Amino acid sequence: MLDRHSIVILQLSFDQCQSRFQCLNIIKPTIRIVTKVKSSTNIQLKSMNRLQAITWLCCICIDASLAAELPEDIEKCRFGDSPCLVRTLNDLIKRYPKGIPEIGLPPLDKYSFPDTSVLDSPHRGPIWMTFHMRDNVHKGFNNATVTHVEGFLQDPTKQQIILKARLPRLVHDATYDMQGRFMLFVMNATGKLQSDFQNFRVTLTIKVILEYRNNKRYLNIYDMVPVIDLDRLICWFDNLYRENEDVTIALNNSFNKHWLEFWNELEPALLRSFSAGFTVLLSTVFEKVAYDDMFLPDIDIRIGHRDD
Repeated sequence: MLDRHSIVILQLSFDQCQSRFQCLNIIKPTIRIVTKVKSSTNIQLKSMNRLQAITWLCCICIDASLAAELPEDIEKCRFGDSPCLVRTLNDLIKRYPKGIPEIGLPPLDKYSFPDTSVLDSPHRGPIWMTFHMRDNVHKGFNNATVTHVEGFLQDPTKQQIILKARLPRLVHDATYDMQGRFMLFVMNATGKLQSDFQNFRVTLTIKVILEYRNNKRYLNIYDMVPVIDLDRLICWFDNLYRENEDVTIALNNSFNKHWLEFWNELEPALLRSFSAGFTVLLSTVFEKVAYDDMFLPDIDIRIGHRDD
């Protein structure tokens, strides 16, 4: 059994905790101090194991009680209140372009997407090509305007979530790796890539399931389908043909002259990239902020109490 002095030392340490990890950093030295003091009186090691177990359980409880919350200056809405959700999301983007680490929201002015394989043809025959993009960074989500929201009901699994937004400009910087053959022309290039998506409009259709942790509900995305429209796409690939800069310029000019055909050909692969990027962005927030904590309590006004 723990004596009263040990419990008092633990309680004083817990009072300083603000997260599970901070709690562990504070409690570990405390355990060492208590261990040192007690060892001089021949305390049994078994008692100290109990002390460590109790400490770990308490830290878990502290972590559960400190679940991430939306900032106080962001308006909370009622479930399914689309006009309010549009207003709140736009306010969140405007107020926090650098993100909110506490709730898992990354910087919106520079957001990294996963590596993407755009083309991956078999390396045989007279015509084939592989094209991969890495170090993907998208700039401009901080200028997004949410135009439409559907879903986010009290039971979010009853209706798919739909988000629509537009950006005047989205700039994509990346490193590309390209290999290919077109008849006798062999391509093997690596360089910087910049794409400028002008008047970018996106619709995200999202399906979720509920996950229960610490008696709270959390959203888990299991399907996301993006639809993208744009007015213009301007691209520049460095080092497309290293032996001759004029050829690089000519190929880039051709891409931009026929940008619509270029976009239509690559759209399926690029949509997979956007789907992966948006899924990571939203899932990080959904992982940290409990679903019910995003909204006002559900009140049944007919009987004047909270609907649990």
